[in-house]
Amino acid sequence: MTIIYCYDVYCGWCYGFSPVISRIAEEYKNEFNFEVLSGGMILPEQPQPIATIAPLLRNICHEVQEKTEIAFGADFLFHINRPDDSDWFPNSEKAAIALCIFKELFPRQGVQFAAELQYALNFEGRDMTDDEAFRHLLHKYDIDPDIFYAKLHADAYKEKAHNEFATVKQLKADSFPQLLLQVSENKFYLLAKGYTPYETLKNTLDSILIQIKSIQN
Repeated sequence: MTIIYCYDVYCGWCYGFSPVISRIAEEYKNEFNFEVLSGGMILPEQPQPIATIAPLLRNICHEVQEKTEIAFGADFLFHINRPDDSDWFPNSEKAAIALCIFKELFPRQGVQFAAELQYALNFEGRDMTDDEAFRHLLHKYDIDPDIFYAKLHADAYKEKAHNEFATVKQLKADSFPQLLLQVSENKFYLLAKGYTPYETLKNTLDSILIQIKSIQN
């Protein structure tokens, strides 16, 4: 059985959800596989400055911080509080490609890498459209930079990312975060749609597990 986590690097609620899904992934690592899929939330046909979405992001950040108590870093907040001084043009694609590469190298650490990318954006204020936004993680996980950056710009990995965007649409995940439990090829349980506290998610998951075991017996 696989728990599928549909997220996007620019999703503030996913950032607030990171500690929850990270705890669940650690607690249930021996019972489930975990798969993280990027949703492609921001994919403009032409680059758009962050000023176009800054007011929305400000509201979301305030709500996320109030509900989850997670902290947004000053370097990130600069770009949404002073968007006219920002050089950011948000796009989900490059971070999604990077996640595909990380998952290929460390297939059981997808949840961890998604959280790393969101921390890099939302706390450290790294530009997710800049190749250098990922370099600190290459050092941390001893990944060869030459190999990583070759893949980051390879059509094959761009295709992998866009295949994930398409899969997320097929799963009808139209908002993030969304968490599904896949128990067979065509059988899914919805575990969470939107930010969900740890205790609520754990209770839902345990309840579904009881149902599944009763059916199997």
